[in-house]
Amino acid sequence: MVLDIGKLARMALLSSGLSVLATPVSAETIFGAMAKAYENNPDLNAVRAGLRATDEGVPIAKSGYRPQISATATGSRIRLGQESLGRRGTPLLQEDFRTGSAGITITQQVFDGFQTLNNVRAAESIVFSSRETLKANEISILLAAAQSYADIARDQQIVAIRKQNLAFLKEQLNAANARLEVGEGTRTDVSIAEAQLANAQALLVGAVAQLKQSESVYVQVVGDTPTGIKQPSAASKALPRTLDDAVTTGLRDHPSIAAAEYNVDAAGYQVKSAEGSMLPGVVVQGSLTRNTTDRESTGGFDSTNGSITARLEVPLYQGGAEYGQIRQAKERLGQRRILVDSARVDVRQTIVAAHAQLEAAQATIAATKLQIRAANMALAGVIEERKVGQRTTLDVLDAQQSVLSAKEGLVAAQRNAVVASYALLASIGRLTVKSQGLEVAEYRAEEHYEAVKDKWFGLRTVDDRP
Repeated sequence: MVLDIGKLARMALLSSGLSVLATPVSAETIFGAMAKAYENNPDLNAVRAGLRATDEGVPIAKSGYRPQISATATGSRIRLGQESLGRRGTPLLQEDFRTGSAGITITQQVFDGFQTLNNVRAAESIVFSSRETLKANEISILLAAAQSYADIARDQQIVAIRKQNLAFLKEQLNAANARLEVGEGTRTDVSIAEAQLANAQALLVGAVAQLKQSESVYVQVVGDTPTGIKQPSAASKALPRTLDDAVTTGLRDHPSIAAAEYNVDAAGYQVKSAEGSMLPGVVVQGSLTRNTTDRESTGGFDSTNGSITARLEVPLYQGGAEYGQIRQAKERLGQRRILVDSARVDVRQTIVAAHAQLEAAQATIAATKLQIRAANMALAGVIEERKVGQRTTLDVLDAQQSVLSAKEGLVAAQRNAVVASYALLASIGRLTVKSQGLEVAEYRAEEHYEAVKDKWFGLRTVDDRP
C-alpha cells in the first residue's frame, strides 16, 4: 500500500499539535460525533435508565386493581398428662396431641373512591413527562457534541495560524539581524522582533493547551477520541427560515414544554386521588382454612372452614390529614401550571438568543473576510515600504498582528455560526436523530413501557438482568 506522505505530514496529533501520525485515520464528521454521543454518553444513558424505572410506576399503581393473596400455616404438639412410673417401671399416663392448620386469604378492593384509577393515570402522565424530558436531554447532548466538535475545529485552526505567525516572526527577526549587520537596522528593531517572537511562542503554547482542553471535553461528551476533525458547516437541515417560524415551532414542539404539560395532568390526577380518600371504600375478602387434629387416644379428625366477607368503610374524620393532603395536591397543581408558562418563556428566550447569535456570527464572518483581505494587502504594502526605508520593523509587526487577529476572529466567528445554528435547532426541539439523519439506532422508550405496564409477576428486568 502506498502512503500519501504529504497527507500524513499534515495530520498532527491533537494532543500536542506538533507530532506526525504514522498511519492514516478516518475523518470524523460533526454528524458522526453526535451519533456517538447519542449512543455512548453516560449521562444520557443514566436518564434512559431513570425513565425505565419511572415506567414501573404504572404497574405499581395498577396493583390497586389486583387481589392480594396470602397463605398461612401453623402446627403444634401438646403432651397431655403427667409421666409416672408403676411397680414395674412403666409409664402410667402419657398422650400426645397434635394440631395443624393451613389457610389462604384473598383480599380484593372493589371500590376505593377512584384512587387507584387516578393513581394509574397520574403514573402514566409522569411516564409521558419523563419521555419528553429524555428527549430534551438527548437534544442537549447532541448540541454539546456539536459544540465540542466545533471547538476542536476552531482550536486546531488557531494552532495552525499561530504556527504560521511564529514562522513569519522568525523570518522578521532574521531580517532584522541581517539589516543590523549591514548597518541598515538598529538594535531596537531586533529587540522588538525578539519580543514579538517570544509573545508568539507563548500564544502558541496557550493555543495548544486550549486544544487539549477541548479534546478532553469531546471525549467526555462523545465517548471517543477525536480524529480527523475538520471545519464543519453550519446546520441546514430542519433550520427555520425566520425568527417567527422558529418561535412558533419551538412553542409547539419543544419537549420541555410538553413535559411540563404532562406534569400538570399528573398533578390533576393526584388531586382527584387525594379527594378519593374521603369517599367510601368496599373490600371483599375470602378465606379458606384446613384444620387437622391428631390425638393418640381418640384418633385424628380434619375440618375445613371457608368464609367470604364484604366490608364497607366510610371515612368520617381522619385527624384532618385528608384535608391537608387535598390542599397540598391542589397547590402542587397550581405550581405545575405556572411551570408550563415558565417553560414557554424559557424556550422563547432561548430561540431569540440563538437566532440573534447566528445572525451576528454570519455578519461577523462576512466582515472579517473583508478585514483579512485588507490586512493582507496592508501587510504586503508595509513590507515593501520597509525595504525602501519608509517603514520600520515595528510597522511590519503591527501589520502582521492585524492579520493574525483577523484570521483568529474569522475562525472564532465560524465556530460561533456552527454552534448557534445547532443551538437554534435545539431551541425549537428539532435537533434529533431523525431530523439530522444520524446513523445510529434511535432509542425507543415505549418498548420498555409496553413490556412492563401490565406485568403481574417477575423479578428480572426486561433486558433479563437479575
